[in-house]
Amino acid sequence: MTRRILFVCLGNICRSPSAEGVFRAVAEAAGLDVALDSAGTGDWHIGEAPCPGMVHAAAARGIDISGLRARQMGPDDFAAFDLIIGMDPGNIEDIEMLRPHGVQTTVRLFTDYAPETGASHVPDAYYTRDYDGALDLIEACAAGLARALSDA
Repeated sequence: MTRRILFVCLGNICRSPSAEGVFRAVAEAAGLDVALDSAGTGDWHIGEAPCPGMVHAAAARGIDISGLRARQMGPDDFAAFDLIIGMDPGNIEDIEMLRPHGVQTTVRLFTDYAPETGASHVPDAYYTRDYDGALDLIEACAAGLARALSDA
């Protein structure tokens, strides 16, 4: 069974496309059957590529996210995906505001999959400029998500 997973951040140009790219590589290595996408809760960057700093940092780790393009999440995504993952609590609040009445799609915080890090959220590297720090955390969360899916 293919698991359909959506990664969500604010603008879909930094954290969520990185999570999509990193998890694509992790899932492939683990032999997981997944369909992945990413989106933002805001509309500021629709159609744009990920920010250059994150594209460069991800490429240095062998992850190519340069071909991804930002899109905005909408209510239809709850039917299209089995699992929606937000990067921070604000994203989770924005995602839940879009939830159609009665829809039970699971929504989780990405750092829930890496409690060993002690991180409460994935910091927005677009503002912090700590692309490598964000990627370190995204990689830990991706590994934890892969373990969770393998155990399911």
